[in-house]
Amino acid sequence: MTLIIVLGLILLFSLGAPIFSIMLVAGAYGATQTARGEFMQDFGSQVGDIFTIGTGEPAQLLSTIPLFIFMGFVMAEAKTADRLVRAARAGLGWMPGGLAVVTIFACALFTTFTGASGVTIVALGGLVMPSLLKEKYPETFSLGLVAGTGSVGLLFPPALPLFVYGTVYGLAAQTQSDTGGAEMKLIEFSTDRFIFAGVIPGLILLTIMSVFAVGIALKRKVPRHAFDAKELGAAFVQAIPEMLLPILILASLANGVTIPEIACLACVYIMLVEIVLFRDVKVKQIWTLVRDSMALVGAIFIIIFAASALTNFFVTAEVPTLLFNWIQDNFESKWTFLLALNVFLLLVGMTMDIFSAIVVVVPLITPVAAAYGINPYHLGVIFLLNLELGYLTPPVGLNLFITGFTFKKPIDAVVRSVVPFLICMVIALVLVTYIEALTVKPLDFIKPPERRGRVAQMALEVEQAYAKLTVVQEITLDTGEKVLFSSCAAIEDADERGVCEGLFLDISKCRETQNGDELASCEKVAKDDYLELRSDPSSDGDSPDLEGGEDDDYPDLEDGDDDSGDEDYPDLEDEEDDSGDEDYPDLEDEEEEEETAPAPTPAPADDEDEEYPDLEDEE
Repeated sequence: MTLIIVLGLILLFSLGAPIFSIMLVAGAYGATQTARGEFMQDFGSQVGDIFTIGTGEPAQLLSTIPLFIFMGFVMAEAKTADRLVRAARAGLGWMPGGLAVVTIFACALFTTFTGASGVTIVALGGLVMPSLLKEKYPETFSLGLVAGTGSVGLLFPPALPLFVYGTVYGLAAQTQSDTGGAEMKLIEFSTDRFIFAGVIPGLILLTIMSVFAVGIALKRKVPRHAFDAKELGAAFVQAIPEMLLPILILASLANGVTIPEIACLACVYIMLVEIVLFRDVKVKQIWTLVRDSMALVGAIFIIIFAASALTNFFVTAEVPTLLFNWIQDNFESKWTFLLALNVFLLLVGMTMDIFSAIVVVVPLITPVAAAYGINPYHLGVIFLLNLELGYLTPPVGLNLFITGFTFKKPIDAVVRSVVPFLICMVIALVLVTYIEALTVKPLDFIKPPERRGRVAQMALEVEQAYAKLTVVQEITLDTGEKVLFSSCAAIEDADERGVCEGLFLDISKCRETQNGDELASCEKVAKDDYLELRSDPSSDGDSPDLEGGEDDDYPDLEDGDDDSGDEDYPDLEDEEDDSGDEDYPDLEDEEEEEETAPAPTPAPADDEDEEYPDLEDEE
């Protein structure tokens, strides 16, 4: 039945059903199939996650999405593209392939603000395509250049996918951590830092494409333009208000201004520039821009909310764990996993838009990547760079169809034109994937991790204290022995104390997630593991018979740290010293004779120790 439901949902998605509805239906069906079997509890938890996103801490970051989208719509409506291309052409037109390089960087900058590569192709493509053909660039090259550079700006702040990925990754990591994902508790991730992670990989991609463009210009002997300082000055003055925007955003982030505050200031700034300074946008157009941009915002939000519900089911059903076990069985190393991840993400980018891909796929690969030790910032850059390739990958790459429609070219001609640029992007992807330092090292310099000091330590202590308050307080072992959680704190040895507390944490988790026969089986496994660890002689070098609960014949040995009863048996204070065991060889293995050995009679006074001179205080 489950297979039929899954195949049906895939079919509906391929026929054009909204992806958020597919995710909600999948989450609702999953709630009926969990081990607990309580639909209202499981699906209610999914709805609770949606409410938390809209009202909790993630809402602050989500509030930036409408502002950045609206800002991109305003810039697309204005003549921003004209001014940027003019300034770049005046500055770089004198070099070989100058106009092609201008197109690459102008598209990257424009995509950074609009967040949608389709908008870049439509807005900038119509502007630069005639100029490229006029300057004798091959038509196939020009077509591929416009299509291939339409998504290269998604790695630079403040590109919207960076914020969406950061939000979804943070939510996925928090969900995994709250439900027992120990590896996720140790991960340091901040959206404020992540938006800078793609700067160096993005520049590497632009450089590779620029080298290719210069090579084509030299091969085709494309004419150059003489450098004109006057034109450069005039174009620079015209474009500087908009060129200052990314600098202002980065400077604000570096000085501790929060992302929501930056989004508000950037939105107000660009409206003043386009409405008051340049007057490209009329006041009466604002309502139309708000309506169009908020339609996109609503689509993104409903996908994020539905994906959070589906993620809740994935975690409850332990899908990431099952996926990791399968991957671990088939991919031995981190590097083979990254290779398989790249292939998988290319397929995802071919079939899904970037926002849907983020909210659906990120929660699945997050715990798997963490288990392989992949840096979360490195993972994010690999993810987005793969989706950039997906825009150009036939047969269903989105940019291929947008380019063909915009310039009225058959899709096969567009596919042939983008092949060289796909190769450039694959080279950049391989470098970024297998040289982690390209992402992580520059990030430590651009945006060092925040020093939280005692705040983080206090938060950890509060979390640990809360966990101890919610665990089971008393457990009866299969042997009939009762163990109290409070007794664990009295154990001085850290390893033994961890084994003791681990029993209560495991039993508590069993009772939260299981019931019936599964609960009994889960508790039995936890108790057996505890008894095995407690009796393991290799755990701390002591004899197993010194464990509490089995030393009724020698009560003074129950706590090796208590020296009050060791006066009668001083040679047992340090078991590593065997000098005193020669007279009592039967004490070397008490476990064999424990049932028949009589309880020793404590010596009433120190003067009676003369009968046993070897037991005198060696100190």
